Amino acid sequence: MHITADDGFYFGLGVFETVAVEQGRPLLLTRHLKRLEEGMAFLDLHRKVDGAEILSYLEQYPTSEEKRHGALKITVTEENVLFGLRASHYTGEQYRKGFVLQFSDIRRNETSPFTYHKTLNYGDCILEKRKARSLGADELIFLNTRGEICEGCTTNIFFGREGKLTAPPLTCGMLPGVMRQLVYEKAAVRNMEITERILYPQDLKDFDECFVTNSLLGIMPVQKFGSQNFPSRDCARRLCPGSLL
Repeated sequence: MHITADDGFYFGLGVFETVAVEQGRPLLLTRHLKRLEEGMAFLDLHRKVDGAEILSYLEQYPTSEEKRHGALKITVTEENVLFGLRASHYTGEQYRKGFVLQFSDIRRNETSPFTYHKTLNYGDCILEKRKARSLGADELIFLNTRGEICEGCTTNIFFGREGKLTAPPLTCGMLPGVMRQLVYEKAAVRNMEITERILYPQDLKDFDECFVTNSLLGIMPVQKFGSQNFPSRDCARRLCPGSLL
């Protein structure tokens, strides 16, 4: 793999997408490519990535664990378009148990346009994801500069009670997740209400359900967030009938 040093390499002016691959098929690829294009437009990157190019890349792989249940990374800078494939490490046991969350000490900057695009300025997320393990957690959740709950290191977050969902609005400062949007669409089909509301740490007690989402996880139930337990999975099960939830 050859990488040309450019502003993506030197300054993080690049974008990426992580696409779930199941049985050799990239899931929700059209949505990921749309968000990739939006990120490239934001950074004024004059590159093109199409689905045929990605499918051709996947065809190079023989049957393997990465191709059966994996994660495809697409990275774009001004001089580079790179693909990488790895196995997905999420297990059925994690869905049965549910995630444990803690708050991050780092604040998400809701005033920065980089917050709303999946760029190579991703250091806070990676370092906090690694830190989560040392704290006995699966994911750390960011507050913004106003102290509002916004998103996780690699996830969006939802809360539930009595069959209704509540989510922080995008303006709190978060990446508009592909799976987050899909949750909204599935909820509409199932006549489930989603209310967007500014949430603070003290509001956790208002809910008995919580889950986080991203394209690799799908919907991951949360068993505990800080000291707050979340025993219900009613909304998650309605959104994903027949799953491990």
